[in-house]
Amino acid sequence: MILDKVATQKTTYQNDKSSEKPIRSIAKAVSWRVIGTLDTLIVSYILTGELVLATSIASVDFITKMILYFFHERIWNRIKWGR
Repeated sequence: MILDKVATQKTTYQNDKSSEKPIRSIAKAVSWRVIGTLDTLIVSYILTGELVLATSIASVDFITKMILYFFHERIWNRIKWGR
């Protein structure tokens, strides 16, 4: 599977200057999700009018989309197209 290949393939980042270290992808994922979660919180609150429900929706959104973004970044980091 593609995720197995991404997770197990070793890269020496010193030799591959076009690649990012996984910690950079994690930092980007977290910073982007903070922005995205605030957006989700505001939109959810406007639509539902309930802060508790909006917070619940934003919390689930934060976790799931951060994980998806991390793997999205790692996969795209291996694609040479457009570099």
